[in-house]
Amino acid sequence: MIKRTIQTKIEQWFFKQKVIIIYGARQIGKTTLVKKIAADYGQDFLYMDCDLISNRELLQIQEVQQLKSFIGQYKLLIIDEAQRVQDIGLTLKILHDHFPDLQIIATGSSSFDFSNKISEPLTGRAITFMLYPISVAELNQQYNKLELHARLEIMLRYGLYPEIVDRPESEARELLAMLSGNYLYKDVLEFEQIKKSDLLIRLLQLLALQLGSQVSYHELAVTLGVNQNTIRRYIDLLEKSFIIFRLTSFKRNLRAELGKSFKVYFYDLGIRNSLINNFNHLGLRTDTGGIWENFCIVERLKLNNNKRRFATSYFWRTYDQKELDYIEERDGLLRAFEFKWNPKAKVKKVKQFFEAYPNSEFTVVNRENFLQELL
Repeated sequence: MIKRTIQTKIEQWFFKQKVIIIYGARQIGKTTLVKKIAADYGQDFLYMDCDLISNRELLQIQEVQQLKSFIGQYKLLIIDEAQRVQDIGLTLKILHDHFPDLQIIATGSSSFDFSNKISEPLTGRAITFMLYPISVAELNQQYNKLELHARLEIMLRYGLYPEIVDRPESEARELLAMLSGNYLYKDVLEFEQIKKSDLLIRLLQLLALQLGSQVSYHELAVTLGVNQNTIRRYIDLLEKSFIIFRLTSFKRNLRAELGKSFKVYFYDLGIRNSLINNFNHLGLRTDTGGIWENFCIVERLKLNNNKRRFATSYFWRTYDQKELDYIEERDGLLRAFEFKWNPKAKVKKVKQFFEAYPNSEFTVVNRENFLQELL
């Protein structure tokens, strides 16, 4: 089993008077992670799966003595799929305040629901972590760098969901088809009783085809025959359920810089490719550039997240089409990236950007040097 890098960071917060919250998409490995953490803890623990009605009912009790009756002498409590518990934030607050020797870990697959239930009651009482699909750095535990280079195209075609890694291609396609059907969006469809699952899928397919391009709410609304507010709401829900994420444009010093623009990327390329039913080899595709850009950006996000480096991410473009694929801002410094699949592609530094931000770093990532930037 591949050890998740974030595990060490989580364990560093044990017994420091914080409820540990772990967010992540469905099937991303949250349950496997918390059970591994519990096993490494080495003492008895209480695991509660909130898909079970009996556990949900127990956790809806907000009376200290009754909570104490089932917690007993346990020092570690794991609440899996905690968003299913009504008023879970208040229950967690009571547990935190009345059981100071108890370490609580709660997981949730839908942040728009889970965070709304816990944010106010747990103010100052929680530390949050996000679990991404498997990272290249985590795969490096199992494969050496030569093997990772050899597996690169498979990663770009089938993604890095834990259950997909190491599967034969036929099995990977079938599993991804299941995930990219309604299962991955179950929380979204249940939230506010959204009924138009076909609209959700069509929107995702359009976003998948616009990979690496600026997204227009107006154009999506016209294409799908709905209003812009519906598109905004659906994109927001899809982002909060960890299927897609938005990258906004960077604008500071130059009048020519685009503002209020954004691009959409997928947390996992296997899900993206399944949505458009295209697992072709990269040499047969017209979207290789967008796939490579998505892969590199999400791996940078994983790397920063797993190392707990708090960076803000952007893309950069001017009205006269000068552009940079990706920018990270961390500790007051800017680092600009260009992502080129072809290592022979010629890349010039954008003079306009580096004159405006002279202390910025610049890195070109291609399929030959990608490991040094992603490990």
